[in-house]
Amino acid sequence: MTTEANDATERELVLSLVLDAPREKVWRCWTEPELLKQWFTPAPWTTPHAELDVRPGGSNFVVMRSPEGEEMPHRGVYLEVVPFEKLVFTDAYTGAWEPSSSPFFTAVLTFDADGEKTRYTARALHWTAENCRKHAEMGFEPGWTQCARQLEALARTL
Repeated sequence: MTTEANDATERELVLSLVLDAPREKVWRCWTEPELLKQWFTPAPWTTPHAELDVRPGGSNFVVMRSPEGEEMPHRGVYLEVVPFEKLVFTDAYTGAWEPSSSPFFTAVLTFDADGEKTRYTARALHWTAENCRKHAEMGFEPGWTQCARQLEALARTL
């Protein structure tokens, strides 16, 4: 596993690790709503709602719930979809390409086959260096790593 903050831009965080599951199954966990709801937030948080229109220009709507019951809705749009290889989405837009009132980041996810495993790389490209620092302080590395391991565990059961 590697994580890094990109000093060149001060706006990028990267998580890269090998998941012990084939990339086709990892991809399904990212693109099928019922699967995404099972792993997307670090436990004990949950994801009670997920709508995914996985195509360039398609929207997504995911609700995360804290252990105390507070719900955090997130809307976004897919910018690039290369089946089994790459997903790019952003919260800069909501459904139908409407600008977000407070964009935070764009995610670039790549899934590289490594035998029966998957080299999973998540890049979080933030709109500002301050957003990047906030994301790091909120627990980007441990949170996204925990979620990736939850994804891995689910993908292994498919």
